[in-house]
Amino acid sequence: MSTFTAGQVRATLKDRDAWWTVLLVDPVATPIVRRVARFRWITPNRLTLVAFLLGAGAAVSFWQATRPWLAVGALLFHLSFVFDCMDGKVARLRGDGSAFGAWLDFVCDRIKDLTCTAGLFGGQWAATGDDYWLGLGGLVLFINMFRYLNGAQMTKVRADMRLKMAAARRAAGLDDGAELRWVEEAIDALPAGEADDAALGDINGEFRSRYGRFIGLRNVLRRYRIRPHLVSGIEFQMFVFIVGPLINQTAIVTVCTGALLLIFEAGLIYKLWLSTRSFERQMTGLRESSILG
Repeated sequence: MSTFTAGQVRATLKDRDAWWTVLLVDPVATPIVRRVARFRWITPNRLTLVAFLLGAGAAVSFWQATRPWLAVGALLFHLSFVFDCMDGKVARLRGDGSAFGAWLDFVCDRIKDLTCTAGLFGGQWAATGDDYWLGLGGLVLFINMFRYLNGAQMTKVRADMRLKMAAARRAAGLDDGAELRWVEEAIDALPAGEADDAALGDINGEFRSRYGRFIGLRNVLRRYRIRPHLVSGIEFQMFVFIVGPLINQTAIVTVCTGALLLIFEAGLIYKLWLSTRSFERQMTGLRESSILG
């Protein structure tokens, strides 16, 4: 059995993550990962399945619709998320992740989202007969669907712009093709949603020029590995399935957190729009340089 140092385990942490993960999950998951990663029978896929089973237990608990069971469901959901974070850390630490494991993790997470939503809001509807619980459950499903589709499409659009810009720079004689290959490799190496405005082609100049103060705040948060997208899908789920049930205010928490998530998503869409404007201006300049050259 191989033992791993604390530094090796810390190296598996993402450079930027949701504040809920950084503050409330990583301090718990990281020490556990160091202890269990040496056991080869504890595989990332098995951790994924444990997380899925805990999520199923949370859904069943939510369906009971009483305060004690809601608290149990919230605890199980948080434990499920801890194990869900551990599978990736173990895979990165030991280098035994797989394409199938990535697929399994994604599918299990989506099924868990669906079943916990049905358990929490369906259970309240069955207990009270109030139809607005079904509407709230539908709202949660819509928000989850929207954020996944929106995030995936924005990542695709940004990657496409950066590749086109690198290719245009090569055509204009501004580099020898190494930049294009580097951009392709860097984008391929990034997890879904992680292609940001760091160095893969400058398409966010207009945003930085307009919102310099935000950039300063973002840089402060990054020192602590916290993403500036403070109400992301992770925070939304944690508040809906943990905070709401614990304080017995699921409806209010769902509406308020859902509204904040949509506001942050609108901010990302606005930033993307500014990026497309900057991209088009730079592409026009590169095309003119290519023609003149």
